Amino acid sequence: MDDIRTIHIGGDHAGYELKNEIIRVLEQQHYEVVDHGAYELDESDDYPDFILPVAIAVTADEHSRGIILGGSGQGEAMVANRVQGIRASVFYGEPANSDESIITLSRQHNDANVLSIGARFVTDEEALEAIELWLETSFSGEERHLRRIAKISEIDSLSIESEIGENPEE
Repeated sequence: MDDIRTIHIGGDHAGYELKNEIIRVLEQQHYEVVDHGAYELDESDDYPDFILPVAIAVTADEHSRGIILGGSGQGEAMVANRVQGIRASVFYGEPANSDESIITLSRQHNDANVLSIGARFVTDEEALEAIELWLETSFSGEERHLRRIAKISEIDSLSIESEIGENPEE
Protein backbone atom coordinates (compact mmCIF):
# COMPACT_ATOMS: atom_id res chain seq x y z
CA MET A 1 0.00 0.00 0.00
CA ASP A 2 1.16 3.53 -0.75
CA ASP A 3 2.03 5.88 2.09
CA ILE A 4 -1.04 8.09 1.66
CA ARG A 5 -2.30 9.89 4.74
CA THR A 6 -3.76 13.10 3.30
CA ILE A 7 -6.95 13.08 1.29
CA HIS A 8 -8.19 16.22 -0.48
CA ILE A 9 -11.93 16.14 -1.07
CA GLY A 10 -14.44 18.37 -2.79
CA GLY A 11 -17.80 18.25 -4.43
CA ASP A 12 -20.82 20.26 -5.43
CA HIS A 13 -24.39 20.10 -4.16
CA ALA A 14 -24.98 16.67 -5.72
CA GLY A 15 -22.11 15.19 -3.72
CA TYR A 16 -22.48 17.34 -0.59
CA GLU A 17 -24.04 14.78 1.77
CA LEU A 18 -21.88 11.89 0.57
CA LYS A 19 -18.76 14.06 0.88
CA ASN A 20 -19.53 14.75 4.52
CA GLU A 21 -20.03 11.03 5.22
CA ILE A 22 -16.75 10.17 3.46
CA ILE A 23 -14.92 12.78 5.53
CA ARG A 24 -16.36 11.32 8.73
CA VAL A 25 -15.27 7.78 7.84
CA LEU A 26 -11.79 8.75 6.60
CA GLU A 27 -11.12 10.79 9.74
CA GLN A 28 -12.12 7.76 11.84
CA GLN A 29 -9.47 5.84 9.87
CA HIS A 30 -6.91 8.52 10.85
CA TYR A 31 -6.52 10.11 7.45
CA GLU A 32 -5.89 13.83 7.35
CA VAL A 33 -8.81 15.10 5.28
CA VAL A 34 -8.74 18.52 3.66
CA ASP A 35 -12.24 19.66 2.70
CA HIS A 36 -12.25 21.99 -0.32
CA GLY A 37 -16.04 22.47 -0.22
CA ALA A 38 -18.88 22.80 -0.79
CA TYR A 39 -19.34 23.85 2.81
CA GLU A 40 -23.10 24.27 2.55
CA LEU A 41 -25.82 22.79 0.38
CA ASP A 42 -26.46 25.22 -2.47
CA GLU A 43 -28.28 23.77 -5.49
CA SER A 44 -26.87 26.50 -7.74
CA ASP A 45 -23.16 25.98 -7.00
CA ASP A 46 -20.71 24.98 -9.74
CA TYR A 47 -18.51 21.90 -9.40
CA PRO A 48 -15.34 23.42 -10.94
CA ASP A 49 -15.15 25.77 -7.92
CA PHE A 50 -14.57 22.77 -5.62
CA ILE A 51 -12.80 20.35 -7.94
CA LEU A 52 -9.98 22.58 -9.16
CA PRO A 53 -8.63 23.24 -5.63
CA VAL A 54 -8.57 19.47 -4.97
CA ALA A 55 -6.61 18.80 -8.17
CA ILE A 56 -4.12 21.58 -7.47
CA ALA A 57 -3.59 20.34 -3.89
CA VAL A 58 -2.96 16.76 -5.06
CA THR A 59 -0.33 17.90 -7.56
CA ALA A 60 1.41 19.85 -4.80
CA ASP A 61 1.75 16.77 -2.59
CA GLU A 62 2.61 13.46 -4.26
CA HIS A 63 1.80 11.65 -1.00
CA SER A 64 -1.83 12.74 -1.10
CA ARG A 65 -4.84 11.70 -3.13
CA GLY A 66 -8.06 13.40 -4.09
CA ILE A 67 -11.70 12.40 -3.98
CA ILE A 68 -14.14 14.50 -5.97
CA LEU A 69 -17.90 14.19 -6.08
CA GLY A 70 -20.72 15.36 -8.30
CA GLY A 71 -23.88 14.03 -9.88
CA SER A 72 -22.22 11.79 -12.46
CA GLY A 73 -18.54 12.28 -11.64
CA GLN A 74 -17.87 12.86 -15.33
CA GLY A 75 -17.65 16.65 -15.43
CA GLU A 76 -15.70 16.58 -12.19
CA ALA A 77 -13.12 14.23 -13.71
CA MET A 78 -12.90 16.46 -16.79
CA VAL A 79 -12.06 19.45 -14.60
CA ALA A 80 -9.51 17.55 -12.53
CA ASN A 81 -7.83 16.03 -15.59
CA ARG A 82 -7.18 19.52 -16.96
CA VAL A 83 -4.61 20.01 -14.20
CA GLN A 84 -1.15 18.80 -15.19
CA GLY A 85 -0.21 15.67 -13.25
CA ILE A 86 -3.73 14.58 -12.38
CA ARG A 87 -5.03 11.20 -13.41
CA ALA A 88 -8.68 11.09 -12.34
CA SER A 89 -10.76 7.95 -12.70
CA VAL A 90 -14.58 7.86 -12.52
CA PHE A 91 -16.57 5.48 -10.33
CA TYR A 92 -20.32 5.24 -10.50
CA GLY A 93 -21.44 1.96 -9.13
CA GLU A 94 -19.90 -1.02 -10.84
CA PRO A 95 -18.90 -3.79 -8.40
CA ALA A 96 -15.88 -2.47 -6.53
CA ASN A 97 -14.79 -5.77 -5.00
CA SER A 98 -13.69 -7.44 -8.22
CA ASP A 99 -9.97 -7.91 -8.87
CA GLU A 100 -10.59 -6.46 -12.33
CA SER A 101 -12.74 -3.57 -11.20
CA ILE A 102 -12.30 -0.05 -12.56
CA ILE A 103 -11.15 0.97 -9.08
CA THR A 104 -8.40 -1.65 -8.95
CA LEU A 105 -7.22 -1.09 -12.51
CA SER A 106 -7.23 2.69 -12.14
CA ARG A 107 -4.64 2.31 -9.39
CA GLN A 108 -2.62 -0.68 -10.65
CA HIS A 109 -2.37 0.42 -14.29
CA ASN A 110 -2.95 4.19 -14.31
CA ASP A 111 -1.70 5.28 -10.88
CA ALA A 112 -4.91 7.33 -10.56
CA ASN A 113 -4.39 10.03 -7.95
CA VAL A 114 -7.96 11.35 -7.96
CA LEU A 115 -11.17 9.33 -7.66
CA SER A 116 -14.28 10.94 -9.10
CA ILE A 117 -17.55 9.57 -7.75
CA GLY A 118 -20.95 9.93 -9.39
CA ALA A 119 -22.95 10.52 -6.21
CA ARG A 120 -26.31 10.09 -7.95
CA PHE A 121 -25.37 6.57 -9.05
CA VAL A 122 -23.96 5.02 -5.86
CA THR A 123 -25.05 4.34 -2.34
CA ASP A 124 -22.94 5.59 0.53
CA GLU A 125 -21.87 2.00 1.18
CA GLU A 126 -20.78 1.47 -2.45
CA ALA A 127 -18.81 4.71 -2.44
CA LEU A 128 -17.07 3.90 0.85
CA GLU A 129 -16.24 0.38 -0.33
CA ALA A 130 -14.78 1.77 -3.57
CA ILE A 131 -12.73 4.37 -1.69
CA GLU A 132 -11.33 1.75 0.67
CA LEU A 133 -10.27 -0.46 -2.25
CA TRP A 134 -8.84 2.53 -4.13
CA LEU A 135 -6.77 3.66 -1.16
CA GLU A 136 -5.50 0.12 -0.49
CA THR A 137 -4.52 -0.63 -4.09
CA SER A 138 -1.00 0.28 -5.12
CA PHE A 139 0.34 1.16 -8.53
CA SER A 140 1.98 -1.90 -10.09
CA GLY A 141 5.04 0.01 -11.30
CA GLU A 142 5.25 -2.27 -14.34
CA GLU A 143 7.34 -0.86 -17.19
CA ARG A 144 4.44 -0.78 -19.66
CA HIS A 145 2.33 1.27 -17.24
CA LEU A 146 5.22 3.59 -16.41
CA ARG A 147 5.75 4.13 -20.13
CA ARG A 148 2.08 4.96 -20.69
CA ILE A 149 1.95 7.36 -17.75
CA ALA A 150 5.08 9.07 -19.08
CA LYS A 151 3.26 9.57 -22.38
CA ILE A 152 0.33 11.12 -20.53
CA SER A 153 2.80 13.48 -18.85
CA GLU A 154 4.19 14.43 -22.25
CA ILE A 155 0.68 15.27 -23.43
CA ASP A 156 0.17 17.38 -20.29
CA SER A 157 3.04 19.61 -21.37
CA LEU A 158 1.85 20.17 -24.95
CA SER A 159 0.07 23.23 -26.16
CA ILE A 160 -2.18 23.17 -29.18
CA GLU A 161 -0.23 26.02 -30.78
CA SER A 162 3.05 24.14 -30.50
CA GLU A 163 1.57 21.03 -32.08
CA ILE A 164 -0.50 22.46 -34.92
CA GLY A 165 1.00 25.91 -35.35
CA GLU A 166 -0.43 29.34 -34.66
CA ASN A 167 -2.89 29.24 -37.56
CA PRO A 168 -3.28 25.77 -39.08
CA GLU A 169 -5.40 27.03 -41.98
CA GLU A 170 -2.68 29.28 -43.46
